[in-house]
Amino acid sequence: MAEPKDAYARAGVSIDAQDEALREVGRIVRTTFTPGVLSELGSFGGLFRPDLRGMDEPVLVASADGVGTKLMVAHMAGDYSTVGYDLVNHCTNDILVQGAVPLFFLDYVGAGVLEPRTMADLVGGVARGCRENGCALLGGETAEMPGFYQKGDYELVGTIVGIVDKKAVIDGSRVRAGDVLLGLPSAGLHTNGFSLARRVFFDVLGMGLDDIVPGAGDATLREHLLAPHLTYLPAVRPLLGQDALHGLAHITGGGLTDNVPRVLPESLQARIRTASWEVPGVFQAIARHGEVGTAEMYRVFNMGIGLVLIVASEEAERVRSELDAIPIGKVEEGDGGVVYDVGATR
Repeated sequence: MAEPKDAYARAGVSIDAQDEALREVGRIVRTTFTPGVLSELGSFGGLFRPDLRGMDEPVLVASADGVGTKLMVAHMAGDYSTVGYDLVNHCTNDILVQGAVPLFFLDYVGAGVLEPRTMADLVGGVARGCRENGCALLGGETAEMPGFYQKGDYELVGTIVGIVDKKAVIDGSRVRAGDVLLGLPSAGLHTNGFSLARRVFFDVLGMGLDDIVPGAGDATLREHLLAPHLTYLPAVRPLLGQDALHGLAHITGGGLTDNVPRVLPESLQARIRTASWEVPGVFQAIARHGEVGTAEMYRVFNMGIGLVLIVASEEAERVRSELDAIPIGKVEEGDGGVVYDVGATR
């Protein structure tokens, strides 16, 4: 007599599918292990021993984030191989702006129905990001929850833990009037503003992923929307601990308008010259076809600047040259916000 079908499987959860996916995930995760990893995948908790040599007062810095509705674009494209990479880079930048370098990463993948290949693609992207940023994928959680997530739905969230010597923490307290703002370019939307971008391109313009975005070069909509969220750790790491570097701002949700003030003392403001760089065509297309005002664009999107460095004026040219950065403005006395000089040149 045949055994009845497993009751959990009848409820929509396949332990066999999870096991198949986790076997592949285990192979991928081990490619990220660094000397500090003391535990094997599958332990109840990950064990990590940080190298504290050369640090007087080690401080842990942690952050958690997701990739938002960029996952919906990945679903439409049938390509989940890049969003995990985006996630790690986003989180790495979030702790980098406080002077920290990453130690390890934890991920959460939620799904309605777990597809082993998709799971491997998602975690593979996370692993790639971890390897490139020098951190270990120490563990995570995989949850198959039919009824909560629908078939084809995936959630991806990550937590990063990094370290910085207390004397090297970047908290904005050293920012002064006269400091120079330097920008490092983004690769596009990164992981923010996708709800608005999807409405403009799919609903207003009726575009498909393989269509060319009007006024944004020869790249397809797929290429624009799935362009990677860049990591700025390799570029900025040599500057960490230098007196020249007074502040850093990761330009994510909230754009330049909300993120730069997070590292400014209340008595200072940032004056940004918007003509200092060419705003990528994908943002111009969103503004034009979505009828989105300039102020909103600079508060929703990064507008082509993914990271802002606040640098002592006497060191600004050296730092600019080393990083091939763009001078985009200065710090001045004010109320702690951002003032835009629209149309002003360098």
